[in-house]
Amino acid sequence: MKRLKLPGEWRLKPLALSMRALGVDLGTKRIGLATSDASATIATPLRVLNRSGSRLQDHQTIASIVQEYEIDCVVVGMPLSMSGDVGTAAQSATVEVAQMTSVVGVPVLTYDERLTTVSAHQILQDNNVHAKDRKLVVDKVAAAVMLQSWLDAQKKSSNDV
Repeated sequence: MKRLKLPGEWRLKPLALSMRALGVDLGTKRIGLATSDASATIATPLRVLNRSGSRLQDHQTIASIVQEYEIDCVVVGMPLSMSGDVGTAAQSATVEVAQMTSVVGVPVLTYDERLTTVSAHQILQDNNVHAKDRKLVVDKVAAAVMLQSWLDAQKKSSNDV
């Protein structure tokens, strides 16, 4: 495996003053979704999509959510290895991001999602959510954790300019 070099579209750019983002946590069985508020300050878990068996159908569902919530960009979690290497999961996510880009109608960015599922489980456990119930919501909470991290990095990047 080789170290990841982020292509230009993955680099953070200054955040617009008013922008709504959709966070996406891709899984093999489920897709977690989270949205930001219009000021791009707070990420909130939205829903979990069960994989339909068709990526195109899944992406069309995401596209309808993009329209419904007036989303300006989609941020997909990139499952890098702990060392930052691009493994099988990240390679698969890269292919899916390319496919999704042609369907959703807004820019699709990627962002490092290392440890977001672990953080999501911890948040749910700290809030006394039972294990069987955690399984139902962990993906959308992981999407919110990843999206919040991206929003915070965007704000920091804007302040550093």
